[in-house]
Amino acid sequence: MNPLSELIDDETFAMLQSHGLFYEKALRDYQIRKTYREMRKQMPSVDAIEHLQQAYPYLQFDTIRKIIYAKIS
Repeated sequence: MNPLSELIDDETFAMLQSHGLFYEKALRDYQIRKTYREMRKQMPSVDAIEHLQQAYPYLQFDTIRKIIYAKIS
């Protein structure tokens, strides 16, 4: 699955991934931020974070909050 499908095509993603050019944590954080933005259209922030916590049970509430509110440079 290509979590960056809106940015690069599947073939390019597969090639870059096969060469180990992605930082898995950064991809996970990107996916969390993207999912959060989509959920916020339908529910309050705290509920969206709780849903994310169910999807990523190894992350604490505050960790998810830091990921979604972190400035991207």
